[in-house]
Amino acid sequence: MQRLDGVPGLVCFNGQLIPRDDARISITNQAFNYGTGVFEGIRAYTNHTRSALNVFRLEDHMNRLKRSAKLMRLDLDLSAEEMSTLVIDLLTANDAQHDTYVRPIVFKSALLPGVGFGVRLSGVSTEFAITMIPMGSYTNPAGLRCAISTWRRVPDGALPACAKITGSYANNALAMEDAQSAGLDDALLLNMRGTLSEATTSNVFVVVGGRLVTPPVTADILPGITRQTVIELAAQELDMPTHEREVRLSDLYDADECFLTGTGVEVAPVIEIGHRPIGAGVIGPITDAVRGVYRDAVRGALPKYRHWITSAASLADRRLVQS
Repeated sequence: MQRLDGVPGLVCFNGQLIPRDDARISITNQAFNYGTGVFEGIRAYTNHTRSALNVFRLEDHMNRLKRSAKLMRLDLDLSAEEMSTLVIDLLTANDAQHDTYVRPIVFKSALLPGVGFGVRLSGVSTEFAITMIPMGSYTNPAGLRCAISTWRRVPDGALPACAKITGSYANNALAMEDAQSAGLDDALLLNMRGTLSEATTSNVFVVVGGRLVTPPVTADILPGITRQTVIELAAQELDMPTHEREVRLSDLYDADECFLTGTGVEVAPVIEIGHRPIGAGVIGPITDAVRGVYRDAVRGALPKYRHWITSAASLADRRLVQS
């Protein structure tokens, strides 16, 4: 079901598929006021033969959503399997036939009877929703130009970095706003210790002396699912292990290559940091190889990674049903 503006017309709200315009929350909603929600970003891709729609690492995303919800004391009664089924149901109901971005979100809603006013986690009802929009690759294929943000990444001791908490993205938005206002594409955030943490919505890899390096979990990063995918693909397909260690500012400027990883950005080459070219200022061979093998994996072209893929109904079968 597509609306005239091209946005899918149905959403999932508290387990039911309903028209998007009927899914409403109150202006006094707790998550709206205090940022007390968690979410995931998931991509569905047409496969390498363009005959089916595949959701990439759906179970891993839903398992992380469950962990994030538990951390924020969100009462999410649905299992990861049940939420995954709802994603497939929503894609099918909206007749998604092209690359699609899926956003499940769990959030605090309203104070329960007898609970006093204020910001809190317990004593507040929970709601769950899934939305989706058509989305192809949106980063510049020739490479990104990034700033080093003056804003520091919120430390894990202040707000858990392992969860995708809605309120924490104000930190990212401030960094991105400054970068784009300066004519750049994205921003890299350092942690409070002054070493690299991550970009605004993605993890960061650098190639230094022929070695693939990325900041460790202790650098206050979100341990991205795409990050882990790239670590596995680089090791198994390119015979290139990833070294997880602190990355200093000088390491960034001295890097031969750099790229970002995330569900949204996928594998995005970085050719400039802080107005300094990375390497020769063009996409490097290791970045290009990682990007290529990642594209093959998400579209089901590599049989050994098919366990990462959840297939929606065959597009041909769905067209047959509609005809």
